[in-house]
Amino acid sequence: MQPNIYVTRELPEKPMAALRKLGNVICNPEDRMLTHEELIKNVAGMDAVLCLLTDPIDEAVLKAAGPQCKIFANYAVGYNNIDITAATDCAIWVSNTPGVLTEATADIAWALLFACARRIVEGDRYMREGKFTGWAPKLFLGQDITGATLGVVGAGRIGGDFARKAKAFGMKVIYHNRRRDEALERDCDAEWVTLPELLQRSDYVSLHVPLTMETRHLIGEKELKMMKPTAILINTARGPVVDEKALAKALKEGTIWAAGLDVFENEPEYEMELRDLPNVTMMPHVASATIATRDRMGMMCVENIQAALSGKLPPNCLNPDARSL
Repeated sequence: MQPNIYVTRELPEKPMAALRKLGNVICNPEDRMLTHEELIKNVAGMDAVLCLLTDPIDEAVLKAAGPQCKIFANYAVGYNNIDITAATDCAIWVSNTPGVLTEATADIAWALLFACARRIVEGDRYMREGKFTGWAPKLFLGQDITGATLGVVGAGRIGGDFARKAKAFGMKVIYHNRRRDEALERDCDAEWVTLPELLQRSDYVSLHVPLTMETRHLIGEKELKMMKPTAILINTARGPVVDEKALAKALKEGTIWAAGLDVFENEPEYEMELRDLPNVTMMPHVASATIATRDRMGMMCVENIQAALSGKLPPNCLNPDARSL
């Protein structure tokens, strides 16, 4: 009998086709997030579940899947949406998709940095509204990028890739990480500093940390006040790393110059005051949204599910002790 695989939201066709070769695929027919109650109902009896970072996979959902369920494959590198301890207690493996979205996410952080520094979105809106009447000396003055000081908070795969790309612009790279990264220091002459020093010295601060108890509201009112009034904050990590209310206040009052955000504290909701501020550029959590990257993420989920259904440890398993082989 073919295994049953549940997909909480339809993926690009390449990974969907690969999943269909593994078993009977049941997919959420609507292009929307499922409610918690729908998740509990729909995962029941499944042998494998492919879920998204927007799906809250708690103990209730994991128990509803049943004892035959072998894996929840998360279509994301982050996994703060899943109760790993509960999954282990339920003897269900959990996997993620590390590595494949590194470059795409670092690239979108750079896109936000450029957009904020050179006021691209403001200029685009100005043109579309028919306000451009000719060149002017003070029209949309922005901040220099070449030669500026770049502060990178979190020097993992994405943060490291982001920092290395700064070399092309002759930037001074300083970084804060739990551990020193000698390779990063060697590659782009980066300097490890404390977080307060990074905030005080940086022209641009880019966040690349996972969401944990320690990093929730890592950047709040106190930290924003440490930054230069000309500084720009970029967040492509997780929304709750930044206190969104404090950020809106800082942007409104000119405590910092601008912010570029791809993630928000209570997605899909966000601090409504941000919407009317000209010095914030917002994107709808699309850092990994390239065709090739999303295909690779999906295929990694397929590989993890295929291994689990075969009784083998998934290659990107987060809790290998969940099941005895």
